Amino acid sequence: MKENAVRRANDPKRREKIIQATLEAVKTYGVHAVTHRKIAAIAQVPLGSMTYYFAGMDALLSEAFTLFTENMSRQYQDFFAQVTDAEGACQAITEMIYGSQVTTPDNMALMYQLYAYASDKPALKIVMQNWMQRSQNTLAQWFDAQTARALDGVYRGDDAAFCNGSNAAGT
Repeated sequence: MKENAVRRANDPKRREKIIQATLEAVKTYGVHAVTHRKIAAIAQVPLGSMTYYFAGMDALLSEAFTLFTENMSRQYQDFFAQVTDAEGACQAITEMIYGSQVTTPDNMALMYQLYAYASDKPALKIVMQNWMQRSQNTLAQWFDAQTARALDGVYRGDDAAFCNGSNAAGT
């Protein structure tokens, strides 16, 4: 018998697997039909891992959607990496809207699930507002604040601003 034996997790990336599986479950089943059991099955982890790593479904969904919005923000900013003027920014926005690198079916499904879920979850509204603010800050390099909000609204869909509790004028 070993003294002072320390139990280590069998899978050090289990938490990250669960978060990724949560996003997959949301795409597959919709946010309101996601369960711990479905996520655990997708992640191929024991069901008990769900409550070991996360306080509950709201905490798990919040972390998963935070990861999603951070990834989307990075992709968004990458489109503007070589932009030097407003005309280039307009071109980048057009490419994002009509291209398939960022507006993939998976990303769009998650985006609309986030909008629906955030409509009655204050913590998720903050995640969404932070995401929108990061996008608008990127656009503010070339446009005034109101134009940046409007362009971001076109990219996301005008309804996103209203789900988020603000309008195109930023109030």
